[in-house]
Order: sequence, then C-alpha cells, then structure tokens
Amino acid sequence: MTAFLDKIGLPRTLTWGFLGVMIFMIGDGVELTWLSKYIDAQGFNSALLFSVYGIVVALASWMSGVIAETFGVKRTMFFGYLAYLIGMSSFAGIGMTSMNYPTLLITYAIKGMGYPLFAYTFMVWITYRVEKSRLSSAQGWFWFVFTGGLNVLGAYYGVFAMQHFGPVPALFTALIFTSVGTLLALWINKCDDTNLFAAGVDEKASGASKFKELLNGLAIMKREPKVLMGGIVRIINTSSQFAFVVFMPLYMKDYGVDDFAWASIWGSIFMINIVFNLVFGIVGDRIGWGRTVIWFGSIGCAVTVLLFFYAPVIYNNYWFIMLCGTAWSIMLAGFVPLSALVPSLVEKDKGAAVSVLNLGAGLSTFIGPLLVALLAGPIGYEGVAWTLSVLYLLSAVMTYFISPAKTAR
Repeated sequence: MTAFLDKIGLPRTLTWGFLGVMIFMIGDGVELTWLSKYIDAQGFNSALLFSVYGIVVALASWMSGVIAETFGVKRTMFFGYLAYLIGMSSFAGIGMTSMNYPTLLITYAIKGMGYPLFAYTFMVWITYRVEKSRLSSAQGWFWFVFTGGLNVLGAYYGVFAMQHFGPVPALFTALIFTSVGTLLALWINKCDDTNLFAAGVDEKASGASKFKELLNGLAIMKREPKVLMGGIVRIINTSSQFAFVVFMPLYMKDYGVDDFAWASIWGSIFMINIVFNLVFGIVGDRIGWGRTVIWFGSIGCAVTVLLFFYAPVIYNNYWFIMLCGTAWSIMLAGFVPLSALVPSLVEKDKGAAVSVLNLGAGLSTFIGPLLVALLAGPIGYEGVAWTLSVLYLLSAVMTYFISPAKTAR
C-alpha cells in the first residue's frame, strides 16, 4: 500500500487527513446547487447573501495559514469545525425556519469561517510536510478531495437531500459529514503537527508577537510583490465558479434546465475536474508550474467560460451543455500548480505566502457573486461572462511575470 501511495503521489503520512477534508467538504457543499434559487424564491437577494459570506470566507482564508503557524494546524482546523457547527446549525435552525434576512446573513457568514480554517489550514500542513519535488502533485490531491467533496459528492447529495428531506433537514445533515471529516483529519490521522515550521514559532510568544505574525500575512504582499500578484491570480482562478453558482441556475432555467438537471451537470463536470486536478498537478511538475497555469488555467478558462455560458444558445441540449461545462472544468484545474508556485517564491514565511493564496481563494467566493450583483443589472449575465473571460486573460499576463525564468519554475 505504501508503494502504491508513493506511486500515485499521495503523501501516505497525511492520507487520513485527505479523506477527512473530502468528507468535510461534502457537508459544506450540501446547499451549493440549490440555495441561491431557493433564497431568491423567498423574495430575498441571494447575490448579497453570498457576497457577505464571501467576505468572511476571504478573511478566514487569509488568517488560516498564519493562525496555523501561530497556534498549530490541528487547533486551527478544530476552530474551523466549531465555526461551521455554530454557523450552520444557526443558519438552518433559526435563519431558515424564521426566514429573517438579517439572521440569514449573520449566521451564513459565521458558517463561512468554517471551511477555510479547516481545509486551507490542511494545505499549510501539506506545504511543510511534502518535499518540493512532489509538492505540485500533493496539491493536486488536495484539490481532488476538496473539489470532489464540495462540487461533486456534495452537489449530488445536496439535491437528493433537498428533494427527499426538505431544505432545513438537508442542511442539518451537513453537520454529520463535517463531524466525521473532522474526526478523520484530526484524530484518525496520526501525522505529527508539532515542530511543523522550519522557521519556528515560539509557543510562549506574547500576544503582541502573535498579532505581528498574523499581520505578516499582509506585510508579505508589500515585501514580495510577486506573492501579491499570485494572490490576485488565485482570486481570478475560481471567480467564475462562484459567479456561476449564483446566476447559472437562474440562467439555465430560461432554457428549460431544471434543478435536478443542473445539479447533475454541475456534479458531473466537477467529477472530471477532480481528475484533472491530479493530472495538472503532475503536468505542473513536468513542464513547469507557471507554463501550466498560463496556457491551461488562464487562457483555457478565458475561452471555455464563454463556451459554457453560450452552450444553451448554440445548441440547447443537455449533453452538449455538459460537454462545454466539462471543458471549462478541465481548464479550471490548470491553476493547481499555483499552490506550489507562490510558496516557492519565498525562502521563508511560506505559511504567510500560503495565507495570501488562501485569501485569494476566499476572495473569489466574494468577487464572483459581487460581479453578478454589480453587473447583471447593467450588462446582463452575458456581460458577466465576458468580464470573467477578460479577467482570465489578465491572469495569464500576471502569471508570466511571477514565474521564475518566465517559463517553468
């Protein structure tokens, strides 16, 4: 078994942690394909709900890497679980039952602290435990389990739970998955998280020094402009994904694609995406991290985000729409080596560099819905799609300038 894990590039010391992250993300993805449509049907603004959620996700994502270096990865991941537990139980038990919009906003925001502190902190663990020559492959496995849980298994289970249990019970079942995932990642997983950081974190450090360490996650962006640019590329990376979550169910409805059909399309295309997360992790180690991000991630997404949007206009057929969506999801995986590229730009403070990436990932959950909220009215969903395409081309230019030797690594 050890030889097999080594052969496929999965770090054997963290195997149970990877499984735990996947199961946790299944819980986080329960409402992914239907909540925006459900909230809009109640007369509320789902784009605003997801934008507020995205702000909190962004802050928690930024904090995750540096908090992990200060307090330890297991503690930080457990804090994430507690935030999710409190937020989701309150959102489902109070917000959804009373349908009070301010309560929905507040409780969903609290829930937004959960998965970044849990999953993105695990990424920090990977960064310090896996040797550089296999880091891109290991990050590919991270995005395999992250996306597989959130966008594939979570999406399929979510629509099933919604139809058979109803919205509130479906949301409560998410707590089962996150609890099991936490158990696997933090207790069944035996990989040691002590003495994790080569730079060393003084556990007896004062509160002031810990706060200074936290601010290092911002300071590094001024000190290392390439890390800042990498963070911006990470924002653009999944901005289309979180924009699509808000408006595509409504857009596709106009072409006769119902909730179940949309959930099956979304789940199926991300089933392919998780495979290519592994593929592009390996490709990045072979042909160069920057080159992979530029040609497959940035330019590939610039083309396919439009292809996916116009699919029902070109040929309103379920399988054709899925084919175009699959092409987009494959190119989305082309950004995987960015998780190896950005930390490699600095010799120390790699946790701070990872926190910038995590901030970018979190901000994409805010920027995507915000683009919809700001642009859907003036220029329509079509204008949103074109804006996303232009942003991807911009990310290609930025990646070129942050890639060492402008080519590979």
